[in-house]
Amino acid sequence: MSDSSPDNAPNGFSRTLLPEASGEVNAIPQNIRSLMNFLRAFVPFKQMDDAPLATLLEKSSIEFFPANAPIIGPEDGAPEKFYIVKQGYIVGERDSHRHANEHPTFDIGPGSCFPVAALLGERPTRTLHKAQEDTFCITCNKEHFSRMLAICPVFRDFCLRGVSSLLDQVNRQIQAQAQSTLGEDYSLNTPLSQFIDRQAVHCEPTLSIRKAVRIMDERGVGSMVVTDANRKPVGIFTLRDLRRFIADPGADLDAPISSCMNADPISLSPDATAFEAALIMAKHHFAHVLIAENDKLLGVVSERDLFSLQRVNLVHIARTLANAPSVDALAALQSDVARLAETMIAHGASAEQLNHIVTLLNDYSTRQVIRLIIKEQGDPGVAFSWITFGSAGRREQTLLTDQDNGIIFELEDSRLWESARQRLLPLAARINAALDQCGFTLCKGNIMAGNPKLCLSAQEWEQRFNGFIDAATPQNVLNSCIFFDMRTQWGDATLAADMFAPIRRRIQQHTLFQRMLATAALEHRPPLGLFKGFVTRKEHGQEGVDLKKQGLTPFVDAARVLSLAHGVEAANTIYRLRQLSEANVLETRDARAWEEAFDFIQLLRLRHHLHCKREGKELTNLVAPNALNDLDQRILKEACRQAQRLQRKLAWSYQL
Repeated sequence: MSDSSPDNAPNGFSRTLLPEASGEVNAIPQNIRSLMNFLRAFVPFKQMDDAPLATLLEKSSIEFFPANAPIIGPEDGAPEKFYIVKQGYIVGERDSHRHANEHPTFDIGPGSCFPVAALLGERPTRTLHKAQEDTFCITCNKEHFSRMLAICPVFRDFCLRGVSSLLDQVNRQIQAQAQSTLGEDYSLNTPLSQFIDRQAVHCEPTLSIRKAVRIMDERGVGSMVVTDANRKPVGIFTLRDLRRFIADPGADLDAPISSCMNADPISLSPDATAFEAALIMAKHHFAHVLIAENDKLLGVVSERDLFSLQRVNLVHIARTLANAPSVDALAALQSDVARLAETMIAHGASAEQLNHIVTLLNDYSTRQVIRLIIKEQGDPGVAFSWITFGSAGRREQTLLTDQDNGIIFELEDSRLWESARQRLLPLAARINAALDQCGFTLCKGNIMAGNPKLCLSAQEWEQRFNGFIDAATPQNVLNSCIFFDMRTQWGDATLAADMFAPIRRRIQQHTLFQRMLATAALEHRPPLGLFKGFVTRKEHGQEGVDLKKQGLTPFVDAARVLSLAHGVEAANTIYRLRQLSEANVLETRDARAWEEAFDFIQLLRLRHHLHCKREGKELTNLVAPNALNDLDQRILKEACRQAQRLQRKLAWSYQL
């Protein structure tokens, strides 16, 4: 490590502890080797080879900063040094007047680096960095920092992408572990262009069914795409269509294929992902999706292409759930959803994708339960929609979920509301019980359709929401938050949408109610102590961090308040953050950081649920931080800091 004068460190002192290392790895001095061993506990240094890590340290110094000493801030201009915390903690603060929309504070500990963004941008840091306690830092000048960027791809990737690069490492580790078990070798993020490995089999609409089937047999394919003269797809004919066609006693195999094809098939571009194709197949119960560009057929991707090696595949599960003959059969199928989630992780699915998949399958289960119970008990004689709240309303369900639902019906004559309710309540209670049998546990707070207070006409629902606003006591507001994440799970979706539209407009104009929502959103704090470690809680004899209440809820609640205040109609948390960014309510960089943090905690929660299932344990959201590996611990801590930043943004917006 190079010489550095104490005059360059006015708030502390700088010491040259190490001689310069030679290029030979075996010749690395012991004191540099000792620092290398220290850095090996942290990302990105644990991924760096010995030579570049030694090169980083050989031109570095150790600097000391006493407690409360400023290290670098906005007034110091573009930074001249790169810092790695060796011992102690650094706190970061932003000027609330200059950055009214942000105003975060944070602390960083051993192994953390700063101020990377300012060094890369050759601009002043936006944050005043101060020693929170007596602190030692490894430092090097910006020229050496720039050299390290040039010679070490691992270091460069970390500096340029920050937490994103760490998340990539987590995802690679997860996929490697899952793939070693499941034997998968491709990702659901794979573009469909990689599935185009042969000429798509297609024909004109006038070709006879007999000839089309013969060609399909010769080519060994399960579908025939019907195209016009310009090779634009106009239909698709599959083996399932053939079976249905032959079952007709009057079937004529010499009829044109256009007479029994499925017209206007769904197609995706070659840039679309395997996940997008899988989602379409699951939603519509298709076995094939076309790949087309500029209205010209390029290929066909089948569910077999996507899931040929899987133990359980998405399309099959969706189709089976949607057609289950009984509640018992539905309950038995729920274990397949967990196996599918594990397989999706092996395919590289993100938490956002997994949430959508789990929610989609839960929707199929719920809708089939409703159909089965109506068939069992008879039509109640009142048209209704089944609405869902909370995580289901946001499409953020995992394997551990309870019921938050209600019923909305439309009758203009208020004198008929009570009689309609009395016909619907027994049905709703039976549906709630059947859903519980399928693993959707009964809500402890009785937020369920079988509750008379949640089986209401559209007008009564509107009155209930207006009551939340008009009688906005702190407890009332806190209890009402779950209802603002709402969607229709079964029935006419316009009924709830039309009811809620004027409520949304009223909230947008009601700043006092927004402020009370914001106050309620600050009830659940991220699990970080004032200094350093995690704040754990005890539950059922276990101690840990509650990934739902302490980790996810701060993001969910803050995004909800800002969305309602700014007219964003999305209910999903990540969609809310993205739309708030597009509306310039949030800075794009901040919204992206909050999205990544939320996604990581959700993925960690899903992984924990799968681990509990494999171990035969009760599913819980409680995770002991010490049980996590170093990388997961570090990213969880950073994700929680991002939650703190978002809450401070919310608090500043409403002067709380």
